[in-house]
Amino acid sequence: PPWVLGRAEPLEVYGPPGIKHMTEHILAAYKEDIRERSEGLQPSNDQGWRVNAHEIKAGIVYKDSNVQVEAFEVDHGSWRAFGYKFIGDDRSIVISSDTAPTEKIVEVAQGCDVLIHEVYSLAGFAKRPADWQRYHSSVHTSSRQLAEMASKARPKLLILYHQLFWGVSEEELLREIKEVYDGKVVSGKDLEVYP
Repeated sequence: PPWVLGRAEPLEVYGPPGIKHMTEHILAAYKEDIRERSEGLQPSNDQGWRVNAHEIKAGIVYKDSNVQVEAFEVDHGSWRAFGYKFIGDDRSIVISSDTAPTEKIVEVAQGCDVLIHEVYSLAGFAKRPADWQRYHSSVHTSSRQLAEMASKARPKLLILYHQLFWGVSEEELLREIKEVYDGKVVSGKDLEVYP
């Protein structure tokens, strides 16, 4: 738990309608752990484990002197989901979140500095059972679909995340993208820094 590592204030969480309910259930699942850590010998505070959940709508959801964050709806089937555009003084970053292909991302990401987008391998997809193929093709984005979207949006850098390889290598997934998209693309990794 983060407050054990020193967080002294509640975590701020932003998401679609339902995020408050989901947060309450997650905290309920950890109730005994929170109680033990709060009342036991372990040093803690009574704020760091708390969560302030904010249910958002499309539009500007955060703004300070450094960044503005705009939420836009994406297509994740029956789940309400948002992608996000971060706009700073000198750059813009778009994160797709979980989504099937949508022209909204092409529109919002037009000429952005970085597009961070989920993707699944078409070669790996071909090995999946038919029911999983139906599901994934209706709520996620294939390598070819993403390559076509990136070709229209022309981000300076495309970063792949939430990558579903299904037995193919990172190099093979990148090759699938590069068959259609000629821009700069990398396979994202947690904690990597991209200048």
